[in-house]
Amino acid sequence: MTRPTDLSVAEARAWLGDADAPVVLDVRTPAEFAGTHIDGALNVPVDLIERSAAEIGSQLEGEVLLVCRTDRRAHEAARLLAPTIGGRGHVLVGGMTDWDEAGLPVEQGEGGPWAMERQVRTVAGALALTGVLASTVAPKAKWLSGGIGAGLLFAGLSDTCGMSKVLEKMPWNQRDDAPTVESVTRELAQGAASH
Repeated sequence: MTRPTDLSVAEARAWLGDADAPVVLDVRTPAEFAGTHIDGALNVPVDLIERSAAEIGSQLEGEVLLVCRTDRRAHEAARLLAPTIGGRGHVLVGGMTDWDEAGLPVEQGEGGPWAMERQVRTVAGALALTGVLASTVAPKAKWLSGGIGAGLLFAGLSDTCGMSKVLEKMPWNQRDDAPTVESVTRELAQGAASH
């Protein structure tokens, strides 16, 4: 049966229960994955795919369901893997946000930091507020708030976020057991052998 490239939560849930269930790659950060994820998902952060798409893609057999918090990073991962896996990449539209809202089962980890979008909103808000408050004493501080506003506008228009790239590198978003190309390819090979 041919599946669409973009799958709703209901379509993905039904497929995961079938005999031809796809491999589930969660492309969020290791810290986000540690909090909660779809049972059986393999964490392969999109930045790892950016660096090693061909090597990771060459290990993927069968259909692949890509998952992130919404679906932006999953679509990016699908684009990066397409030269290697072709049309076998599928994206969970709405990602873990819609999956959670539907009340579908998840595997709970030991917890992790806030979701990246929440971290970005918090830091951007704090910097904008700081700029406004500081401008009462030092008028040029208003440009901090203006810069944050311009950055958010650019992020919205380009569908990219430089602040999230910076925040991903922060210590609270790092894990000692973060996936590597070697660990991912090993897990994919083990999964293929068990089928």
